[in-house]
Amino acid sequence: MPQIAQIADTLSGQVFWLLVFFGLTFAFVGLGMVPKIMGTVDLRDQQIAGDLAAAQAARDAADSEEEAWRKRENANRASSQAVIAEAKANAAAASAAKLAEAQGRLDTQLAEAEAGIAAARSSALAEIEGVAADAARDIVARVAGAEVELAAAQAAVKEVMAHG
Repeated sequence: MPQIAQIADTLSGQVFWLLVFFGLTFAFVGLGMVPKIMGTVDLRDQQIAGDLAAAQAARDAADSEEEAWRKRENANRASSQAVIAEAKANAAAASAAKLAEAQGRLDTQLAEAEAGIAAARSSALAEIEGVAADAARDIVARVAGAEVELAAAQAAVKEVMAHG
């Protein structure tokens, strides 16, 4: 077979050119392109690390800002609660003062009404005594046929009412 016989003649030349080609490829890729690619990868890693650090710094700043906002919000809430409590206390005091004033007026009106009732009662009792004395005189006049003086009839009615 003639192809196998040629292998020995051309093998050394092919191996030589193979080594030259791979050597040039290694020199071009390994010494020219790989350092540039590695530089780009390192630059990208540094940029990513910087971005992550900046993001963490931003997150920390946001967390501290949120904490400060929460403290301000809690302080404002406490202040609002104090204002509300003060307003409630003032309203309760005003209501208590109005209630005390109204109670005072009602007590005065009640005392006046009680005095009026007592006066009306004593007036009614006096009238009842007068009517009872007249009735007693009329009864004695009809039953016994005797005349009783008005003062005696009034005294008898007062005595009976005092015991009853």
